[in-house]
Amino acid sequence: MILRGTALVPGTCGELVQGTLSGNDFLVTCPVNWFSRVTVTINHSESGTQNTPDGSSLNVIRPDTLATKKDVPLSAGRIVFPAERIKTALAVRKTLDREGYPGLGAVIDLASSLPIGKGMGSSTADLSAACYAVAAALNRRLSPEAVAEIALSIEPSDGTFSPGIILIDHVAGRFLERIGEPFPLGLLALDFGGVVDTIEFHRRSDLAELNAANEPAIRQALQLVRDGFQRQDPGRIGEGATMSALANQRILPKPHLEAIIDYVLTRGAYGVNVAHSGTVVGILLPPGREADERLIRSLHTRFSEVRSHYSLRLTGGGPRYPGEIRS
Repeated sequence: MILRGTALVPGTCGELVQGTLSGNDFLVTCPVNWFSRVTVTINHSESGTQNTPDGSSLNVIRPDTLATKKDVPLSAGRIVFPAERIKTALAVRKTLDREGYPGLGAVIDLASSLPIGKGMGSSTADLSAACYAVAAALNRRLSPEAVAEIALSIEPSDGTFSPGIILIDHVAGRFLERIGEPFPLGLLALDFGGVVDTIEFHRRSDLAELNAANEPAIRQALQLVRDGFQRQDPGRIGEGATMSALANQRILPKPHLEAIIDYVLTRGAYGVNVAHSGTVVGILLPPGREADERLIRSLHTRFSEVRSHYSLRLTGGGPRYPGEIRS
């Protein structure tokens, strides 16, 4: 018997709102239709079979030691994982331990083209999909709260492991609130280059002070976005996202942000959001316009520093499994 599970979790186009409220960190997710797909094959690293808590047994699947993978001991069972995906390996190890299988190892196969270090949720998508894939292999389901606990024990999280659009304390995980369900909305993500280390960003000594100064604007931005989802009003969502993006300029400024906002608002955009701890700027547009070649060309011409762009759609967070038809 081979135990194998696959799950997909979306990346993000930054966040719709991010900051603090009364000193408590939070963000509002902005999941998009760009996914990390993780397959986990469960094995035991020491013997031919391993008894499970329910009395069944697992056949050994000897770890593949391809040059593109690493094979390191984590807890009692080895985890074989793609190079540079240690966070994903930790998520698999923690999920197996949580589900009562500390002696089991696993082989991880990961397929994702989400850019790293851009604020597009690549790490959260990878490690969350890994958690859900382990559970699928064991014929179990993990709650978003359980995945949040695992993810946040590794690093601050983008919250895309939870269905819908949510508000979450992305640092300590103290609360999780459903903001609403996605509706058709285009997002044209612009990247000006560079990378940001999320963990180092959250260690900044001035971050709490800067967030505190932003709280009045962030509180207003959050209310606009909440109202926008309740009313299915993209204009309010765009207004709130733009307010949060501008407030973030004193923390992690994006080049030409004010000029970009002025430019796109006169061309039918609802507003602009950013990766508050990343490099991308997102333009919120009517569905279909995120792929408008004329608009894209004009943005590259007007803002020559743009290194790349991605045409995306807003979606809901949470896992997808093979065979499900859900973008």
